[in-house]
Parts: sequence; structure tokens; C-alpha cells
Amino acid sequence: MERKRLITLTEIAVMAGVGAILSVFVALRLWPQGGSVSLAMVPIVLVAYRRGWVAGVVCGLLVGLFNLMTHPLIAHPVQVVLDYPLAYAALGMAGLFPVRGEAGGWSGTGRIAWGVTVAGLLRFLSHFVSGVVWFGSYAPKEFSPVLWSVLYNLSYIIPDILVSILVVSLLAAKAPRLVQTG
Repeated sequence: MERKRLITLTEIAVMAGVGAILSVFVALRLWPQGGSVSLAMVPIVLVAYRRGWVAGVVCGLLVGLFNLMTHPLIAHPVQVVLDYPLAYAALGMAGLFPVRGEAGGWSGTGRIAWGVTVAGLLRFLSHFVSGVVWFGSYAPKEFSPVLWSVLYNLSYIIPDILVSILVVSLLAAKAPRLVQTG
């Protein structure tokens, strides 16, 4: 039992490091009020599938804290919690859709797609609330803060989700053990 716990903690630490590196060095940052398209979701989701949602949440929390330290955009303390630790921790919820059987088969790919999509939408929800409350003043006059937050945040969350589904599905097809509970 201790050995399995040590392996889980090690995987969380390593994958959080990979996620942090991907969020800094492999990111498309085009949005002025924060947000980017990167591969940072991938290692968090992999931990969630391999070790369960709790491990995924912890991994995401670590990546979110790293992002807060390296490229913060701070308007309010609650916004910081919503946009960094909570948003990335939400990605660990992909682990609620464990991949069983053939990871590269249709059922495995479908579960990966569902898990990544649900996790990504939970991340969106966190950014959306932050956007409405703290960044609504940036909305053009013809947009309400709610509509602006939806459009702004989905403009990078949707590509992030799609890229993550693709990468995790390809990894699962080539190395099924990466997404199966171990």
C-alpha cells in the first residue's frame, strides 16, 4: 500500500512538472486578459485517468499554482483562486470517466472525449465566473459581461479541449497503460 501511494505521489509530481513546462513553453497566448491554448491539460488528465480523480485534482492544483507564480493576472483574491488553482484542479475530474478495456478502441476514445470535455467545461465554468465578476469591464459596449465572458473563455477552452482529446486519444492508442488505472 505504501509503495502504491509513493508511486502515485511521484506520478503527480512528475506530471505536474510536465504540465507546468507545457503551460509555459508550449502555449499560444493571444488573449489580452489571460487564457491560452496549450498542452497543459494533457498530463493532468493522464494522472486523473491512471490514478483517479483525486490525484488528478491534486495534479491540476499544482499546475494552477505554478501558473499563478509564473504568469499571474491578478484583479482580486477570489479571482486568483477561480482562475488558477480551482480551474486547473477541475481538470482532474476527468478521472470520473475511467478508461476500461481497450484504451485505443472506440469505447476508450469515447470515455476520453467525455472526460476531457467535462473537465474542460468545469475549468470553463471557473474562468467564466471570474470573467463575469472581475473582467466584465473589458467587454465591448455591445456585449454584456456574461456574453463576453462566455465568448472570451470558450475561444481558448474549446481549442484546448479538442487538442487534449486528440493528444490523449493518440497516446492511449499507442500506450494504453498511460490512461488505464495502474
